[in-house]
Amino acid sequence: MRGARADALAQQLSSVLDRRLPARLNQLSPRSEGSQYFPDKPDTDLVGTIESAGGAVDIVVQQVDRGKTGAIWLFSQETLDAIPALYKEVNLVSVENVFPVFLTEHKIAQVPLFQWLLVLAGMPAIYLLTGLVDRLVSPLADRWWHRLRNRSDSKRVHVAPIPVRLLILTIVIHWMVANLNLSLLTRQFWSSVATVMTIAACVWLVLMLNAWGENWSRRRLERRGVQGLVSILRLVRRTVDLLVVFGGVLVLLSYLNFNVNAALAGLGVGGIAIALAAQKTLENVIGGISIIADQVVRVGDFLKIGGTVGTIEEIGLRSTRIRTLERSVVSIPNGQISNDRLEDLSGRDKFWLHPVLSLRYETTAAQMRAALAGIRRLLLDDSRVEQGSVRVRFLSFGSSSLDVEVFAYISAGDFSDFLAIQEELLLRMMDAIQAAGTRMALPSQATYVEGPSMRAAEFPSTR
Repeated sequence: MRGARADALAQQLSSVLDRRLPARLNQLSPRSEGSQYFPDKPDTDLVGTIESAGGAVDIVVQQVDRGKTGAIWLFSQETLDAIPALYKEVNLVSVENVFPVFLTEHKIAQVPLFQWLLVLAGMPAIYLLTGLVDRLVSPLADRWWHRLRNRSDSKRVHVAPIPVRLLILTIVIHWMVANLNLSLLTRQFWSSVATVMTIAACVWLVLMLNAWGENWSRRRLERRGVQGLVSILRLVRRTVDLLVVFGGVLVLLSYLNFNVNAALAGLGVGGIAIALAAQKTLENVIGGISIIADQVVRVGDFLKIGGTVGTIEEIGLRSTRIRTLERSVVSIPNGQISNDRLEDLSGRDKFWLHPVLSLRYETTAAQMRAALAGIRRLLLDDSRVEQGSVRVRFLSFGSSSLDVEVFAYISAGDFSDFLAIQEELLLRMMDAIQAAGTRMALPSQATYVEGPSMRAAEFPSTR
């Protein structure tokens, strides 16, 4: 095609591309052989797709060999045949009809003045307008929300937070690109700006929703008295925040036509190296999560871990703090707690009374029976003693005493109450032993000496 007909078709092609071609130039392949979009046609490539009344029209270029000048890419014959019909459908508003002539004709750094005006004044004005709307509407929404919940708190409800304002701004940019007669490069610039703003606003909005979800979950757990899961909530929030930010960066890099596969591969290798370097830390963190999730121990429990006895004051992700009986604070790594023997003393439903009473060898069988009966009777008559567990038996002949085993379970609120009950019962057992006519034994031994005047003499001595 030559002459005026070719010039007219070229102008129509330029107008259709400027007005109708989607602004996705960053997705075009930079390789000389193209993107190989059509596997069966390696010499053709897709530039974009234009929606029309007759359906979607592919804008296709074809590689043509020009001999000595080499191969170049030209628009295909099918694309050129569809251009006249697409040109007739171009009915967008021209910027000349919207802005004054001096704003469209005069340029600074090859950029028309109206674009500078939009960047420096229009977009900030729209953003400030959304902020004004938020200030006007938020008090009403805040009042309605507090009335709906039947309680008030210090946090204010925002109808249009900053991420929502940015999304509104991107909607305005997309409307401008779609309805104004802008060049393809201009639309590409604004589309790129809108895409970056959309990615940033979505990431920001997800982070805000994640923080709100953490606060809401923490309040519910605190009302239910589950304090240990609060630290897990913070870890989950930080992890989700990190994943969201990383995902947003990957989406942005992919939009800018960077190869994200290399970044993912590097992340995998780096993650393995970090995991090996922080093996102990990860062990403690995982141990803390398992302790909190299984609710093995809770804040306020009195327990024994290894050689440490005390009350749990705080359960963290890395370590657990215990207030010992000496009032010192011991920090134990969670990995050690998950692998060590743990005895929860505050979880006892009853306490074990198990003294071994040592009576003198001078105790007669009658006195022993009376002492056993008296001790058994005082335990059975006490409502704080579990009746089915009471056992009082003459156990053995010791080296310096007659040993009586007392076995019973005591119902008490805590260990302090048990000590008071045990003290009272032990004193009453002493009364029962004295009432039987015998006494408690002391560690002693008897020495027998034979002589001409006597056969044996007993010399008690204390060992």
